[in-house]
Amino acid sequence: MFVLDKRGHPLDPCHPARARRLLAAGRAVVARHTPFVIRLKDRTVADSTVTGVRVGIDPGSKHTGLAVFTDHDSNRTGRYALQLDHRGALIRDKLTARSHYRRRRRSANLRYRSPRFLNRTKPKGWLAPSSRHRVDTTLSWVTRLTRWAPVTAVHVERVAFDTHALSAGKPLEGVEYQQGTLAGYEVREYLLATWGRACAYCGASGVPLNLDHIHPRSRGGSDRISNLTLACIGCNQAKNATPVEEFLKGKPALLAKILKQAKTPLRDAAAVNTTRWALWRALVATGLPVATSSGGRTKWNRSRTQAPKSHTLDALHVGHLGGVTAWPSTVLVVKATGRGTYARTRTDRYGFPRLRLPRTKQVKGFATGDLVRTVVSSGKKTGVHCGRVAVRTTGSFNITTRHGTVQGIGHRHVRLLQRADGYGYTTHPETRHRAPFPPGPEGPGLHTGGN
Repeated sequence: MFVLDKRGHPLDPCHPARARRLLAAGRAVVARHTPFVIRLKDRTVADSTVTGVRVGIDPGSKHTGLAVFTDHDSNRTGRYALQLDHRGALIRDKLTARSHYRRRRRSANLRYRSPRFLNRTKPKGWLAPSSRHRVDTTLSWVTRLTRWAPVTAVHVERVAFDTHALSAGKPLEGVEYQQGTLAGYEVREYLLATWGRACAYCGASGVPLNLDHIHPRSRGGSDRISNLTLACIGCNQAKNATPVEEFLKGKPALLAKILKQAKTPLRDAAAVNTTRWALWRALVATGLPVATSSGGRTKWNRSRTQAPKSHTLDALHVGHLGGVTAWPSTVLVVKATGRGTYARTRTDRYGFPRLRLPRTKQVKGFATGDLVRTVVSSGKKTGVHCGRVAVRTTGSFNITTRHGTVQGIGHRHVRLLQRADGYGYTTHPETRHRAPFPPGPEGPGLHTGGN
């Protein structure tokens, strides 16, 4: 749990059991509900020994992992895990819909609206709103963590998918092709992410995976990334040079799925490549020491500690690492929901207003998105419900919890826990620790194998 001193300055995080004891003894009060932060009433930074923590970041196009950890002689202990879910796709869709509305109004038999795209310029370093959102939300949460914990350094994975090289399709020849396994970092990491680290034909995971050409090269297939997939050894040998249509003639649904997925554009890889430099510059501007690393180094660190694949565990394994002693059992999932909309109307399918919304966002002291808790003692909705509220002018609210939405809760039963801050919060268990990695004889973080 995050801990603040009596003046609101961050102290080292503590165990949840210790936080409960401090609250029960009256030595601390709750400063924030989610993430849970307590503030001590009898302690200052000057009276405490603060060792500091570090933050690891695993940036992604849809999800970004953040890990708060302590570092002793390159051995890390995870203190807090957070997964940030972006809404870049929703922003893109909203902007596309707005563009279609405007184009339709210009072309329909309506008052003429002259196009404005000819007099618009983009400054140097401009990012699309969906990409800028990823940078801003990640930086926002790093800033929040520095307010709740004594962050001394930031470790960020500089993901480097060369989308041009992937699209060009460099021929795989010699040793690179004979190895069978994914030898190139760019191709390996992208295909593992695209195909879910499983065989495309039988769905087997956790087994050695070979690179396979969907349309065999001997029959005119190319080496472009859109013609490559993953196959286990058995499926790779069984398919051999057989055309994929013949190999999967008894499974038409699987054939259609593979062909469709192979043509999926490199959208996620391009989004990460677009934002990685902007994120690095934004982190450097905070004044904190920023250490960068590659995705290959992160993957090698996870293989040494035998850690499963997840965004938060990737964030914990970024950069120079000797070993990992433990990590949190629970991950806080933070979903970017936004702070509402400026629009005061709802539009029909043609973009014309059909419904006017009230100007006042608060009803009975609550606003949509607030984190609330309600206790219903009788009726069909009996129980304790905790989640985000959607207000109605009638005073009958809907509460969205991790188990679903409870409708028609009277405002008299609702108690405010935390004001809406543009994010929704849930939790899920982290993958269990298998075996901590002891530093080897070569010293922590040194690479001695052929990886």
